[in-house]
Amino acid sequence: MKKVFQIVGYQNSGKTTLMEKVIRGAAEQGVRVASIKHHGHGGAPDAKDSTRHQQAGAVIAGVEGSGILQLNIQQSEWALRDILRLYEMFPIDCIFIEGYKGEAYPKAVLIRNEEDLHLLHLENIQCVISWIDLPASSYPAFHVKQENEYIPFIVNKIVHR
Repeated sequence: MKKVFQIVGYQNSGKTTLMEKVIRGAAEQGVRVASIKHHGHGGAPDAKDSTRHQQAGAVIAGVEGSGILQLNIQQSEWALRDILRLYEMFPIDCIFIEGYKGEAYPKAVLIRNEEDLHLLHLENIQCVISWIDLPASSYPAFHVKQENEYIPFIVNKIVHR
């Protein structure tokens, strides 16, 4: 199984922007990166975010929504494990996943406001990146403006895992 790392949070929390930055950081170190975006808002997936992932350096970028995987392959529903099996066929080193909060892969959680704090109960959190001051936690926590600290932290988690 390839190395996998998730970026999770609610809509407009900065997931796609963070994905771009960690993809770019890993690609600049010579890592062959792939990405998967979960389009959880209903309807067919929008290619704009996966295009942003490719422009940032992802060798493969897919988006899944409403049973459509943006690779012109369609079935009734795509489970993340099936998409990951498909990605195993490609010559890549790691996979960054945007979304799929309920999955158990190592993850960074984005917190936009106090209503998002319940996300701190997700499984396998490696760090928290927040727009607000956070209560004390057992996870490494960064303010969203500290990207010079959390980008290398996340890239290191996937590159040296």
